[in-house]
Amino acid sequence: MSLLLNPQNYKSPQKDLPSREIMEKTLRFFEDKGLASIKEDDQASRWYTDFLKFIKEHQIFAALLTPAGYGAENSRFDLSRICEFNEISAFYSLSYQYAYQVTILGLGPIWMGNNEKVKHLTAKKLREGGIFAFGLSEKEHGADLYSNEMSLAPAGDGQFTANGGKYYIGNANEAALVSTFGRYKDTNDYVFFVVDSRHRNYKLVKKISTSGVRAAYVGDFELIEYPISEDDILSSGTLAWDSSLSSVNIGKFQLGFASIGICTHAYYEAINHASNRVLYGKKVTDFPHIQKIFTESYARLIAMKLYALRSLDYFRSASDEDRRYLLFNPIQKMKVTTQGMKIIEMLLDAIAAKGFEQDTYFETAIRDIGMIPRLEGTTHVNIALVIKFIQNYFFQPKEYPVIPKRDDPADDSYLFRQKAGKLASVRFPDYRIPYAGIKIPNVLVFFEQVELFRSFLEQASPSPEQVKNIDYMLALGEMFTLIVYAQLILEDTKLNPISPALLDEIFNFLVRDFAQFALTQISNYANSIEQEEFLKAMMKKPSHNPATVQTLWDNEVKPLVGAYQNS
Repeated sequence: MSLLLNPQNYKSPQKDLPSREIMEKTLRFFEDKGLASIKEDDQASRWYTDFLKFIKEHQIFAALLTPAGYGAENSRFDLSRICEFNEISAFYSLSYQYAYQVTILGLGPIWMGNNEKVKHLTAKKLREGGIFAFGLSEKEHGADLYSNEMSLAPAGDGQFTANGGKYYIGNANEAALVSTFGRYKDTNDYVFFVVDSRHRNYKLVKKISTSGVRAAYVGDFELIEYPISEDDILSSGTLAWDSSLSSVNIGKFQLGFASIGICTHAYYEAINHASNRVLYGKKVTDFPHIQKIFTESYARLIAMKLYALRSLDYFRSASDEDRRYLLFNPIQKMKVTTQGMKIIEMLLDAIAAKGFEQDTYFETAIRDIGMIPRLEGTTHVNIALVIKFIQNYFFQPKEYPVIPKRDDPADDSYLFRQKAGKLASVRFPDYRIPYAGIKIPNVLVFFEQVELFRSFLEQASPSPEQVKNIDYMLALGEMFTLIVYAQLILEDTKLNPISPALLDEIFNFLVRDFAQFALTQISNYANSIEQEEFLKAMMKKPSHNPATVQTLWDNEVKPLVGAYQNS
């Protein structure tokens, strides 16, 4: 069974019928709407009233985004189906996924807070088809929470007035509630509160025009003497601060699945075009370099999906005793999404000018794919997080029960009470375990690179001066990220088996990418003689077997021609 989403023969992996029906109805909505209509809305920057009407009619956000106990029987905050819906919606347009994404972010502080009245109001708003917004970033400070200027001033008798602006806020035009982060003016302590976008003291300044997600609404708003009561306050102090970070943990995770959806649709369109185009008397897909592009981009796309699914298992299984997701989530956000950019760039080389034609899905993908790694924290911010785990990952192993495939229907309630901080305390099992018994040539080559990296850390670790050099450590973090990426890919192949040829091709590009990062480390930064020797040793060549690549092309890539046609 293919890991790639194909609306024309899709079977949702959800175990319960109501969840499968949500996915199937959504696919039918978009297929009936058709690419031409989606593109027309995109080019006109037309707000998607029809999509939101559909969401309300079928109670989709109400079912997917209301925790158990606050909504209907089928309502639960189940990450497996939340992520599936992300992939499906982005398959058609990132604009639709964006409305969902920022609703998830806006709901985070509500479900994490201790205001039961607002929770029940939120459940009611979701049933009414409401969407939500996350008022965190500001025009002058971005997501720098320490510099946040939104203020809540006491007005007597448990009343407050809110003043300040928020910038780059999705759904700011129609959000039923906007979860807004600020500080108490008298104590400077953190606070989360909700406001109504229809209130007269809520000023929608403008829509921020962006090259991508044109149909979505990215807004700039101000609160001017907005009245706030205790009933509007979600959390204060430490809980408010933790709610901001934990909401981003949930929200940024979704973006990996959005990238997968975009790349999958773009891949179908690209291979269909190339196979139907004849140049110099040959089909474009008969040229060896074009086959190489489609074979490698297919391998990269499947690797994205394997990593995302396995990291999902860890996120759903998280607890105070097992917080490994805090490493896997930023890699999902950073690595999966940047791989998406790589795939679109490769496919564009195969279809050239066709990719820029306005009536294609691909033209949208070009504009949207680069936004994703830059939302909810840049790539560099997430690498900086990843670096904090290196020492424990390699040198402080701890045994854990094996995390199973988490596709069971369950309310992932831990998401709303995540333990914050103390990243250096997070431990991992022996990183070598997933490699045991695997004889695939390029898996073996990559494992040699992993062991060299460990030896580098052990015998030629960065000096205090190098550790202080953020650029040096970020570059080192790229190699570490690739090691963790490979680990989860291998783990998921036990749960979602793939062919030996595909696994070899995945590790072929991992070997090459790792070698390139090692070269970057040598070329761009000052290293000791011993460090440079280790880095040179990491610059290994992958094992090349033309027969393996041909098998992959014949059995898995070429059959994708015509598998899905844009309507």
